[in-house]
Amino acid sequence: MASLEAFLGAYTSALRNGNAAVFAGAGLSVPAGFVSWRDLLREIASDVGLDVDKETDLVSVAQFHVNEHGGRGKLNQKLISEFTAGSKITQNHTILSNLPIDTFWTTNYDRLIEQALEQAGKVVDVKLTSVNLAITKPDTDAIVYKMHGDISLPDQAVLTKDDYERYNDRRQLFTTKLQGDLVGKTFLFIGFSFDDPNLEYILARIRVLLGENQRPHYCFFKRPAASDKDSKEDVAYASVRQDLRIRDLKRFAINAVLVDEYSDITDALHRLKKRYWREKLFISGSTAEYSPRTERSALAFVRELSRELGKSFEVISGFGVGVGSAVLNGVLDHLASQGERRLDGHLVLRPFPQVEDNLDALNVKWSSYRDSMLSLAGIALFLFGNKYVDGKIKSADGMYEEFDIAVKKGLPVVPVGATGYVASELWDRVMADFDNFNPGLGHLREEFAMIGRTNLDDATLVNTVVKLVNAIRIA
Repeated sequence: MASLEAFLGAYTSALRNGNAAVFAGAGLSVPAGFVSWRDLLREIASDVGLDVDKETDLVSVAQFHVNEHGGRGKLNQKLISEFTAGSKITQNHTILSNLPIDTFWTTNYDRLIEQALEQAGKVVDVKLTSVNLAITKPDTDAIVYKMHGDISLPDQAVLTKDDYERYNDRRQLFTTKLQGDLVGKTFLFIGFSFDDPNLEYILARIRVLLGENQRPHYCFFKRPAASDKDSKEDVAYASVRQDLRIRDLKRFAINAVLVDEYSDITDALHRLKKRYWREKLFISGSTAEYSPRTERSALAFVRELSRELGKSFEVISGFGVGVGSAVLNGVLDHLASQGERRLDGHLVLRPFPQVEDNLDALNVKWSSYRDSMLSLAGIALFLFGNKYVDGKIKSADGMYEEFDIAVKKGLPVVPVGATGYVASELWDRVMADFDNFNPGLGHLREEFAMIGRTNLDDATLVNTVVKLVNAIRIA
């Protein structure tokens, strides 16, 4: 069993390293309006004189119907009827599709995962048959493996005992590919009951081959709870059985995260999304005047701050005048101290386009550019904020715009008021309406107040800012 915090930490790391994957079962699609596996077979079971609520081997129920009716025509029609009806993408689909996950496996026949990914603006490669595995779609953001087929091919959907028994003859390449992904990626199993014999076989093979060296995976289980139909004895029995299942899954390095309600899963995914994006920090800042600091001390402050931020965050910078070089040098200092040569995953530099005959067109381009940069971030930090215009010091209006964009996107905004200028104005605005600008961060109000104090020395200010943004990162 794993705590929610352990899951969030491990899976965020997998997202950051590009090796996170999802395995979705029917439970992911049921809230969207599709039937569960049991409800799908309710009429099918009745046709052969069985009560589906009393059955545990639903694959056999489907096979009995085929045996008794000389084919699977009604099963195919049932699939078409149930999985082509109207449905709505759920919050869980949306959250997962907006995370950097490039591998989705599912036993579901519906197209909700593909639709959610496309809605998120991603190019999706869907693998329905073994032949599809040999074809690579260019510039793909995510691959969806339909392990048991798709509603567009109901006659090929894996549904009966015959289908399972012939699986490795007809879809062996899916087995091989899934084995490789389970070895090399960290999976989140969601809406999955672990009753599928194909997956159990694959997990067992990996366990035999790797023993104690398997990669850890995670799943969600809802704790059994009393309902109108269940007695205390029923709940107690279900709890014992669930506990045994959880311990058994440990053989395959699958760690269960227990929730009290299914809505808790959505809450956990929201926290996962925040945790991932809040490791990406945008630094907004430009300055032509550093008063009361000297230019040298101000750049040293920005460099030291960026070096410390680089330890926990991927830093994003528009390379603002008077600040950008110090941000770059600070992150490079950290990377050099770690012997790290690659900038990927540590620093994103997006210098603004400068050449444009039409000033209005350039401003439009800059606005779009700012929006694009802030779409990469989960926290926005603001420093200084002034510029020379006709030989005079004026407010850097671009910082106001970046602040407004960050607020609109729901990012926590952290103006370091102690650096003065626009940052000071923005700090005043945040502190005057704190809960509106930074909802859910009320417990950090005092830390926000600290970064507006002009009597702090730069070393203390650096430490205070770093502690604050790290607290926001895990909030």
